[in-house]
Amino acid sequence: MRHRVAHRKLGRTSSHRLALLKNLSISLIQYEKIETTLPKAKELKPYFDKLVTKAKKGDLNAHRAVFALLQDKESTKKLMNELLPAFSSRTSGYTSIVKTRQRRGDAAEMAILSIIRD
Repeated sequence: MRHRVAHRKLGRTSSHRLALLKNLSISLIQYEKIETTLPKAKELKPYFDKLVTKAKKGDLNAHRAVFALLQDKESTKKLMNELLPAFSSRTSGYTSIVKTRQRRGDAAEMAILSIIRD
């Protein structure tokens, strides 16, 4: 039974899963729209929302906290300087998931995860 089990394992170890979420977050910040499998998109959405919520404080400590999670200077700068003003009117729900297709090779459900700009 899966009662009270919080996250999807995605067929990876915990460290591999965290690296995957970090890299997907960097790609989402860089391109503002990515196509990935539906379970990965559903797992990335709360991770990214918590990242943006930390960044919304806007001070140096928030900048350092975001960099500690992403470990990428360009993505951290883009999130703090370009994307945060677009999220100023929102309290949550910074991303949207749109189901697209089934992947031809393994019939995995694919989805587009995009950043919502106001």
